[in-house]
This record gives sequence, C-alpha cells and structure tokens, in this order.
Amino acid sequence: MSLYPFNPAIGQVIQSEVPDDNPDMSFIAHLEWSAAEAATADIDAVHAAITDAGDGTASTVTTDFTDPPCPRNITATSDDVTGDNADIKAVQVIVTGTNILDEVITETLPVFTVNSSDTVAGTKAFKTVTQVVIPAMDTPYDATVSIGFGDILGLPYERGVLACIAAYLDATLESTAATVASHSTNIEANTLDLNSALNGSAVDAFVVV
Repeated sequence: MSLYPFNPAIGQVIQSEVPDDNPDMSFIAHLEWSAAEAATADIDAVHAAITDAGDGTASTVTTDFTDPPCPRNITATSDDVTGDNADIKAVQVIVTGTNILDEVITETLPVFTVNSSDTVAGTKAFKTVTQVVIPAMDTPYDATVSIGFGDILGLPYERGVLACIAAYLDATLESTAATVASHSTNIEANTLDLNSALNGSAVDAFVVV
C-alpha cells in the first residue's frame, strides 16, 4: 500500500523565533525525465514542413501532429523550397494545444527573420499540439514552416517562485545552474531549461516547491 503524498500547497509553516512570523515550509521535489522524454530537440518532430498556402492567406493546420515526448516548448523553423529564402516574412506562428493538465493553451511564437531560414522557440510547455496558424509569406509562396520541440521541460507545479538547487544530465551534475521560469496560475509557464542541450540522456532535477 502506497503512502498518501505530501501536498506542498496547503500552507504549512515553520516556526521561527519571532512570534507570528512563521515562514512557509518548502519541499524538495526530485523530478525525473527518462531518456525518451529528454530526447534531443527536433525541428520537425511535431509536424513536417508545411508549404505556404500560396494565395496570400494564412495556413491553418489541424492534422498530422505528433506529440512532444513530454511537455516541452514548441519551435517553428522557416525554410524555402528553392533555397533562396527570399519569400520568408517576419510573421509569427500561433500554436494551440494542451498543457500538462490537458487544458487548452495558445502561444504566439517569436518573429521569423526576414529572408532567412530561421528557428524560433516558444517558452510554454505543450503536452500536445492540435493546431498551428502560419500567416502568409511572400510571393512566390514557396516558403515552408516545420514544427518541432525545444529543450525546455515543463514542470508539474504552479508557483510564483521556483528554484532548482541541482540538475543532472545522464547522472552528471550540471556545473551551471538550470534556468527556471515560474507562474502562479499558468502551469505551462513553469519550466526548466538545463544549461546543457538535451541529448537523449535522462534528466534529474531537485526543485524547491
């Protein structure tokens, strides 16, 4: 029989030496991502290259998506069928999907560099992608956009402040601290980004919650 888990969000406090000034109790969560979940970032793993609609209108795609291996940030990569990149505009791809709690979320990715093959990365952790909207590029409309996932891992906590005290890649301690983002109400904005690029090795992180 398993024990009922601790709940770090119910307001436990630690007594201090000052009356009526008792700080919150914190817990250290050991979070683990398997080698498969921590796969190397991939620019077209979520959707293969999508060719511009060709008529000056946005391309809306709702099929043929592959989920990231775990909640990860989403990337979009622009390219050009002819290779000259002359029709890539400074547009922003809009991604819709779900977060770790299966709630619908949307993110507008950063702007593509004009006339250049470019990869832009979001910051929210998507469990699934269900739609992307790609604004029209320029004539002769042979630009393409592929959808992938990046190195940012989603965390299973909603907190105004989060701290990672140690992170390990393939059981090796990262010498540079991981970057942690936090948000008190949007769980998809609570993320962990190791200093090293993910490479298909397991990840362990010790996060104060």
